[in-house]
Amino acid sequence: MTAPLLGRLAALSAGPAPGGVPVPRTAPEVLADRPDGTVVRSGRTVAKAHAPDCDPRDLAARLAVAAHPLLHGILLPPLPVTAPDGHLTLTEDGRALTRWPYGSPVSPDDPDAAPWEDAARLLARLHSVDAGRLPGPVPPMRGPAKAARALTRLRTALAAHPPRPGPGSASSAAGAVERAWTLLPPWARAAAPPPHTPFLCHGDFHLGQLVRHPAANGPWLLIDIDDLGLGDPAWDLARPAAWFATGLLAPDIWSRFLAAYRAAGGRAVRPDGDPWPDLEIPARALTVQTAALAVAKAVTASRPLDEIEAAVVDACARMTSLPEQLAPAGPGVG
Repeated sequence: MTAPLLGRLAALSAGPAPGGVPVPRTAPEVLADRPDGTVVRSGRTVAKAHAPDCDPRDLAARLAVAAHPLLHGILLPPLPVTAPDGHLTLTEDGRALTRWPYGSPVSPDDPDAAPWEDAARLLARLHSVDAGRLPGPVPPMRGPAKAARALTRLRTALAAHPPRPGPGSASSAAGAVERAWTLLPPWARAAAPPPHTPFLCHGDFHLGQLVRHPAANGPWLLIDIDDLGLGDPAWDLARPAAWFATGLLAPDIWSRFLAAYRAAGGRAVRPDGDPWPDLEIPARALTVQTAALAVAKAVTASRPLDEIEAAVVDACARMTSLPEQLAPAGPGVG
């Protein structure tokens, strides 16, 4: 992050809090600084610099959706950054900036208290929103595009840091990822539109996309609208489904999450019975995406895969031997 960008974000986050209340002057705190986004907090507000390749028109449409009354209590609403109520501004080099209320994130130190059921209910409500009543056009959900981008990142890393071939090598792991990728249908690789009725989706759900607002004791809300759009709602369940299938998520947590989603009327899976026919393709795609990023990071750092990274690569290898499914580590949970 450059000093000018930090200064711009600090100034933006130090504006009036929700309700026009002045924010006490505090030193800006960098909450995240990644290639796909930088977030700076000042008191009760945060400012975000979106990815350099973010399309401002699509982002503006997503911000309008997040600010719409139909999303109240589901998505954290953006704060105005321009008069009278514009939610987006651009830097001199065209990078999109937005402003949000600060919310308390999920604590990484207390995994047993993770709000899986709250998250499931929020997703069910999101998937039930009538997209026809939203300001549009609503862009497509970017989940498949992010998966394709992960494969590009893997290939770029391998080209820059060619690994030694052989069993157990990064080269072997990358081969398993590539083979699993080719087995996915075109829509899951962002090569074709989804073959089913689209619903409003988050596009990149995980527990890091939840905050309490007002901070500390408020209700849980979904954040990060960069991938929000119309698509297959099963994609929003795919990451925990894939974790369950690969043994990284305890069966009881998966059962609680799925039961809460179904009880709230979620549309991504059938209301009872085995959910796997609805989740199989998105879960496979998210597993390949996770594995591609894991191998790319390991190759770039010239290190072996850790235990979790190896588990997702092994899951990709299983897909090539059982292409009809990413077999869960037990019977389907219904």
